[in-house]
Amino acid sequence: MADPTAGSADPLPLYGVVPPTVTAFDADESVDLDATAAHARFVVDAGCHGVFPLGTNGEFPLLTGEERRRVVETVVDEIESVPVVPGVGAPSTHETVANAEHAADAGADGVIVVTPYYYPLDDAAAVDHYRRVAEAVDVPVYVYHIPSRTGNALSLSALDRIAEIDGIAGLKDSSKDVPWLGQAVDRHPELSFLVGSDSLLFPGLEIGCSGLVSAVANAFPELVVDLYEAYAAGDEDRARDLQSRVYDVRAAMKRGPYMAGVKTALSLRDLDFDVGPLRRPLRRMDEDDRAALESDLADLDLP
Repeated sequence: MADPTAGSADPLPLYGVVPPTVTAFDADESVDLDATAAHARFVVDAGCHGVFPLGTNGEFPLLTGEERRRVVETVVDEIESVPVVPGVGAPSTHETVANAEHAADAGADGVIVVTPYYYPLDDAAAVDHYRRVAEAVDVPVYVYHIPSRTGNALSLSALDRIAEIDGIAGLKDSSKDVPWLGQAVDRHPELSFLVGSDSLLFPGLEIGCSGLVSAVANAFPELVVDLYEAYAAGDEDRARDLQSRVYDVRAAMKRGPYMAGVKTALSLRDLDFDVGPLRRPLRRMDEDDRAALESDLADLDLP
């Protein structure tokens, strides 16, 4: 069994369940900061060990720079008991550095930096990008590797060079490339690794990840916290059973439009806040898909 502890180079340290919290919108798609804060509070109150605003589930590419800054400030002000590590990545190093500096000044505990996207990136450019971000801030920097969305995969040799940069504390991997992740963990035990797919929560812990960035945890944080805590306590059988349950929840939430499941599932829970729609061109489930999701969740005995 792997020990789910953070890397020695991670001063936070970052571990456990760290949901990529949502950005809430009003009906007119303007940012609802109160509901955004309420969602972050919801997952923390359910036992999550950190929050990651402005990740993929936070719809960060669809926000203006000012909206991103206000989300960071809002979540930092709301959450004090666990690390707040917002996403600050952008296609340009210039904008990424500015976002990172703002987040650090706002009181974020660390920053998560997605690989630059749209333009192809070679190893030298990737290393330079992360060096400039790390040199600009005094908070830990975590690499965010999601080549299916950015179009840019990091080679293991590039990661070797990035890991040597002062201030680089870890990596969140959403590649679903288990051999790549396994080798990265093996080569860099000093870094904290967070697995970024609900399909690989238990396997990620098994190969040495310290944390789970789970979309399912945005809607059902109790389930993913139970999985992590079972594993950390040495109960692998229970952790495996809970991973199977996560597979079922993930399948139910994947019906309908891309990324519609989390906000639709949240709307089916008896909560005192409403995260609203996704921002166009993304959209929530239609009534048929919503009803099917509600039925699936009831079959799974989930609220």
